Amino acid sequence: MLVLVLSGVLVLAIGGCVCVVWAARGGPRWVRAVAAGTRMAGELVSRSGRTNRSTGGSADSDA
Repeated sequence: MLVLVLSGVLVLAIGGCVCVVWAARGGPRWVRAVAAGTRMAGELVSRSGRTNRSTGGSADSDA
C-alpha cells in the first residue's frame, strides 16, 4: 500500500514538472494553472525545509 502511495506522489511530481516546462513554452491555460500550483507547492516545501533546518541547527548547537 505504501508503494502505491509513493508511486502516486512520484507520478504527480513528474507530471507537475512536465507542466512547468510545457507552460514555459506557452501551453494551454490548464497547464499554466497546474504549473502555478506545482511552483507554489515547491515553494512551500522549500520554506518548510528552511525553517526546520534553522530550528534543528539551533537545537544541535545547544547539545
